[in-house]
Amino acid sequence: MKYCSFYPLAAVGVLLLGALGAVSANAQSSSNSVVVAGATPRLVSRQFSFTEGPAVDKAGNVFFTDQPNNRIWKYDTRGQLSIFLEPAGRANGTYFDQQGNLLACADEHNQLWSIAPNGTVTVRLRDVQGHTLNGPNDLWVRPKTGGIYFTDPYYQRPYWTRQAPDPDLGGQKVYYLAANQTTAVPMDDKLQQPNGIIGTPDGKLLYVADIGAGKTYCYQIGPDGRLQNRQLFVEQGSDGMTIDRQGNVYLTGNGVTVYSPAGQKIEQIAIPEKWTANVCFAGKKRDTLFITASEAVYVLPMRVRGAQ
Repeated sequence: MKYCSFYPLAAVGVLLLGALGAVSANAQSSSNSVVVAGATPRLVSRQFSFTEGPAVDKAGNVFFTDQPNNRIWKYDTRGQLSIFLEPAGRANGTYFDQQGNLLACADEHNQLWSIAPNGTVTVRLRDVQGHTLNGPNDLWVRPKTGGIYFTDPYYQRPYWTRQAPDPDLGGQKVYYLAANQTTAVPMDDKLQQPNGIIGTPDGKLLYVADIGAGKTYCYQIGPDGRLQNRQLFVEQGSDGMTIDRQGNVYLTGNGVTVYSPAGQKIEQIAIPEKWTANVCFAGKKRDTLFITASEAVYVLPMRVRGAQ
């Protein structure tokens, strides 16, 4: 069994005891389940080409992307869908900053965007020391400091004119862009294909999925924002990620897989789609799991609430 040893030993012991009674893949009615008893994923809509990047604002509304159609959609707390931004820079992963701006991995031109509530776009990052990024994919904002961590894997896009990464970039990495800075700094250059990313609400730990290697790692975040002491969290990669208030980490791909902070698998949530790209907690109480999966989006009522 592997776990992130940054957690206090006493806490890990409690988590492991809880995991011993954790539910099996289809036993979501168990009292240990993170899902409301008897609940199953409910289809919201199937009118998209490929859904990704859900992010929740302070009111509980969800914004998500349909990258092939170059749109950002809004799913409000009343359950209504509307288009928030089109065109949208081929946005992929998104996350809200403390000022209420929607940060987006806009990989049409391999940039990071900040989108104001009225839809006004500001380009936060264009390149790294003059080198074209592979294609920013997912991001997370560290609380209080406002620093942005983002993954930069290479996935060939049909709307690009280039056919290969910038050879001078030096690989596929995790970067950090400090608040009010214009230069991103590589944090980990020893990953095959970093993708999903999420941090803890206290700003002390960061999880990064290396989907190319089929692994997810956890790091300590230093006072200056630098990542330290990389440790293996689980032997599973992930497209997108989220975390709940109990510290459980949600990975995606084949449905949604939930792991305790100790790295113990506690639940497998089946989604009736060929690929589950990403998740976040939605609603006024953050007690609904919002799931982007291929051409569709789903919601699922939860017994736990999302971290804020």
